[in-house]
Amino acid sequence: MSKVPPEAPKDCPLCPRLVAYRKDNAAVQPTWFNGAAPSFGDVDARLLIVGLAPGRTGANRTGRPFTGDYAGDLLYGTLKTLGLAEGEYRADPGDGFVLKGAMITNAVRCAPPENKPTPAEIATCRPFLNARMAALPNLRALVALGAIAHESVLRAHGLALNGNKFGHGAEVALPNGRILVSSYHCSRYNTQTRRLTAEMFEAVMARAKALAEL
Repeated sequence: MSKVPPEAPKDCPLCPRLVAYRKDNAAVQPTWFNGAAPSFGDVDARLLIVGLAPGRTGANRTGRPFTGDYAGDLLYGTLKTLGLAEGEYRADPGDGFVLKGAMITNAVRCAPPENKPTPAEIATCRPFLNARMAALPNLRALVALGAIAHESVLRAHGLALNGNKFGHGAEVALPNGRILVSSYHCSRYNTQTRRLTAEMFEAVMARAKALAEL
């Protein structure tokens, strides 16, 4: 069996439902990225941020994680505040915005209908998450944005979900000495309902930065 690369090919064929959704989007919006969105950030990252999946009008449109949707405004703004990014984030992959010591990826690389990947799709995409982590030799800490990302990181490390329940600010020691910190997803819904405030999110990201020794 060939070695799984850290990034899925843009036209990844592995999940039939996601392929069909991608083709439907491409038919309506042919100028969009419409593919498996690659990770973005520092190849020497000590901190890896794991999201759920590309949003239809976010990374599925732009080709860069969390770029073009509200969640990206909060995420990238927080990273810049913490000194983990530089440049001006303008929701455009050509904006010159760069991450410092951090990388962003997704548990599922292709946009799912209604932002809801199936358990089978999450499992099918997990080898890319494993490969992404393996390709970051300096990795010290991870942030999971939401329960699905939290569970996928645990399963990627062979850890049981029992006893490692998702929660905002929850921390799990991973087998290789790394630490997983989890956060409510920085979605518009969570922030509008005040389930997640900017202050709560910055506190979790600052904790992860400290654990990554950045």
